[in-house]
Amino acid sequence: MSESQGTAELKATRPDYGNWVSTRLLYITGVPGVLLLGLAIPFPILMIGAIPFLLAFAYFLYARRQFSPTGGNVQARIHQLVVDRLDWAGEGKALDIGCGNGPLTIKVAQRFPRAQVTGIDYWGGMWKYSKDVCERNAEREGVAGRVTFQKASAAALPFPDECFDAAVSNLVFHEVGGIREKRDVVKEALRVVKKGGSFAFQDLFRMKKAYGDMDDLLETIRRWGIESVQYLDTSDLASLPKALRLPFMVGTIGILYGKK
Repeated sequence: MSESQGTAELKATRPDYGNWVSTRLLYITGVPGVLLLGLAIPFPILMIGAIPFLLAFAYFLYARRQFSPTGGNVQARIHQLVVDRLDWAGEGKALDIGCGNGPLTIKVAQRFPRAQVTGIDYWGGMWKYSKDVCERNAEREGVAGRVTFQKASAAALPFPDECFDAAVSNLVFHEVGGIREKRDVVKEALRVVKKGGSFAFQDLFRMKKAYGDMDDLLETIRRWGIESVQYLDTSDLASLPKALRLPFMVGTIGILYGKK
């Protein structure tokens, strides 16, 4: 077997969890940068316009490499932070809100082998995530019999009140459309958790524009009747490179976790 054949077979069996820096973003920054760089040869003044695009392209290329499982594997480390904060015995049903290609859904199923896990996502958009890829990943990871995936919006979950024993989510709430207050996305997620159930939600919770003051957010959640809720700043727990800790990347991430 040739090396190229071996590489192709490995890719065919490896789960595809995608990358938070899409190839589209690389094109958006790289193509204009290269075009302006070429035009700067006869018109040097255009170099001023080329430099920002090229710097952005270099940064996003670096970030994509860091997030990749064959690079820094940062995505997997960030997902692991959520699972590690889920204080749950693993009996019953769990929900992953905004599952993408299913990495967190699958991690929960692997951590809790007696659990049934549902992953929901609206899919589409600039990321190449889909239900089919989720199901294929679950098969490759050996948990297909205990996970299900369905299309749904985190703004209005298609489940009755208190029907899940645990719920998780990772870097999704701030992206949810159709809902004005991002705090309401948290409230909707907690609605479907059983009384006494566990939750661990990671998002850009330090982004005050979206969530306001953290102490006020925690007090608001407690007023919803939540038994216990804590906040953990996770931006430095996954040994993230400093270049990724910028506010527009993952520099404002944290986890809300506790018991309903």
